[in-house]
Amino acid sequence: MTIRVKICGLKTPETMAVALDAGADHVGLVFFPPSPRTLEMTTARSLADMARGRAQIVALTVDPDDALIEAIAAELQPDIIQLHGSETPERATEIKTSTSCAVMKAVKVATTQDVEVAFNYTVPQGPCDTILFDAKAPKDAALPGGNGLTFDWRVLEAVGSRLNYMLSGGLTPDNVGDAIRLTGAPAVDVSSGVESAPGVKDAARIRAFLEAAKAV
Repeated sequence: MTIRVKICGLKTPETMAVALDAGADHVGLVFFPPSPRTLEMTTARSLADMARGRAQIVALTVDPDDALIEAIAAELQPDIIQLHGSETPERATEIKTSTSCAVMKAVKVATTQDVEVAFNYTVPQGPCDTILFDAKAPKDAALPGGNGLTFDWRVLEAVGSRLNYMLSGGLTPDNVGDAIRLTGAPAVDVSSGVESAPGVKDAARIRAFLEAAKAV
């Protein structure tokens, strides 16, 4: 099995080109103004055009309103809309129906009980095509994700092949191999773990992360 890799929070043509050339399967474009990785639509559309046909384009949102979802669907035409806030299964269904895009729901994890929440969202019971297991952010965190925090990967042991998921949260080129081997995750996601500063992607770390993940 080849591990699928998502490089999230790309902001420049240069780092997008590095991610694509190094074999990224998914590229994430952020639409959340508090994040240092957020994009204006014009820039996002240009980056998406670079990736189209080469990698799955993922638009990351946090509790988006209808206007943002409509703009993303019309102007970006992503493959996947990622919901990284407190969206309910019902809201995820609305977004999937209105856009005809696949939906990825982030589930914030600290305990085994948190993991069980995912089954309310995923097909066939729910609307989401993929679950993104991410570390639960501290209560005082400014961002719901991309904080460079890990969680106890052992809480995913019971998931197995019961749903399609992607592992995120504090992954780096140094630990992604161990994370995949321990969890059996079919896909991984990284943002801050391939940055030299918040929102600034590092080309060498992108390549190293993809090489380490694909080598498992």
